[in-house]
Amino acid sequence: MSTRIQSISPDSPDTQRADFGRRLHALRRDRGWTLSELSERSGLAVSTISKAERGLMSLTYDRMLQLARGIGVDMSEFFSAEGTSFAKGSFAVAPKGTFQRQETPNYVYEMLFPEIRNKAMVPMMGSLKAHDLVDFEDFVRHPGQEFLLVLEGAVTVFAEGKAPVTLRQGDSLYFDSARGHLYASAGAVDARILVVCTELSTDADGQAVAR
Repeated sequence: MSTRIQSISPDSPDTQRADFGRRLHALRRDRGWTLSELSERSGLAVSTISKAERGLMSLTYDRMLQLARGIGVDMSEFFSAEGTSFAKGSFAVAPKGTFQRQETPNYVYEMLFPEIRNKAMVPMMGSLKAHDLVDFEDFVRHPGQEFLLVLEGAVTVFAEGKAPVTLRQGDSLYFDSARGHLYASAGAVDARILVVCTELSTDADGQAVAR
């Protein structure tokens, strides 16, 4: 099956948060759950879920993943009300500028192929608004593996237990995303990156296993 994804124009951050919040609220209410019940299932605080539903805050990738797992949906359902599961033989083309945007204080996520559910990989492009470790409250960590490619500028990667690493245009990194990590622009200009995440995790011997 060949699909050409329609171009999606990015909305303002306020509109993005409001749209995300409405979809999150609808997914929770469709299941008849209270905020407390979703909190128990996802591990996120009631206050965090409430603010996200009301469009008062944007969530980082790891928190979105927690919510998706707690609800039992593909993360793409937060960004597109309609979609189809990836099927054998699928072939989807997305023109430049086709994405759903999620902006946080430190990152701008450009979620690619949001209409395709149950992808083995989660591809994203984005910009790094943060320029120093002090801009963050905590490390990001989530099950799986992660690939980072610097498209423009320079990026400092902070990882738990590792010395900071600076990557420049064309440099890349592949790592276990359960290790706490953060990305920050290393120069005066916000860096542009491509990130691909999987939900594969590793067992005690370091071998990849499906979630």
